Amino acid sequence: MTLSEVVLRLALVFLAFLLLPLLIGQAEHKVMGHMQARVGPIYAGAFHGWAQLVADGVKFAQKEDIVPAGADRRVFRLAPAVALMPYLVVLLAVPVGPGDQVGRSVDAGVFFVLTVMGVGVLGSLMAGWASANKYALLGSLRTAAQLTAYELPMLLAAASVAMAAGTLSLTGILGAWQPWWLPWQALGGVVFFTAGLAELQRPQFDMPVADSEIVFGAYTEYSGLRFALFLLAEYAGILVLCALTTVLFLGGWHGPWSDDLGWLWTLLKTAVLAFVVIWLRVSYPRLREDQLQKLAWTGLIPLALGQLVLTGVVREASA
Repeated sequence: MTLSEVVLRLALVFLAFLLLPLLIGQAEHKVMGHMQARVGPIYAGAFHGWAQLVADGVKFAQKEDIVPAGADRRVFRLAPAVALMPYLVVLLAVPVGPGDQVGRSVDAGVFFVLTVMGVGVLGSLMAGWASANKYALLGSLRTAAQLTAYELPMLLAAASVAMAAGTLSLTGILGAWQPWWLPWQALGGVVFFTAGLAELQRPQFDMPVADSEIVFGAYTEYSGLRFALFLLAEYAGILVLCALTTVLFLGGWHGPWSDDLGWLWTLLKTAVLAFVVIWLRVSYPRLREDQLQKLAWTGLIPLALGQLVLTGVVREASA
């Protein structure tokens, strides 16, 4: 691969990283606006709602960037970048289409992407610790508790797909994928997607930012563009989670009739899953902290282990 090809791929991934999360944010405004009959996100602008996103961007840019007097200033300022950048690194390793349509193929891609996604939680921990605010600190501690609970079922669910394919490479998994894997690995897909929502602190798993209890958790003291970076990290996390679910459990670029569309299949499946994420936010209430932990340890982990055992049995029987 020449240097110009490497630079071009990095530029395309970076452009997608900047553009697609904003489109997901706009879609969330529109979908929630229709579901909740909110006039602004539906009708603001000539193309029905686009001006709402622009207005939010202008609002964040105009707000004063305030750092609390007792805060650890360097850590406080660094936290938004630490929360955001891991998702860019993950996108570099996600195969988008067949052949060379990938930023970088990694041999142990499954472990690599899940490990890097976990690093993003450090941004919340840094924000809560550095803010010198008890509510922010409580929010960051809740974030750590959710990570320890939901990282394990994600790993187990992804391991079942890796076992089925006989490789830890994301590209290798897609090369071995067959349509009958959809029902075979469906339980693991549900576990992976649910655990991913909890790791991203999306409703109904947003206890670290429960406004009725701890204001806005680790992000309470943030304002302006730094706060906007945390929101961008949330939408980038949705993009990464939906893309990984597509690659691991929905066949990535494999289409129901033909694989000729390539990366368009990946993009379409990712968009459908992003809509599901938004729909879940509007449709169901937030869980309590004890319900969050119970769901992980008595629900998702046993289901993920069951999927792992089923995969082993099917592999052994077909050998």
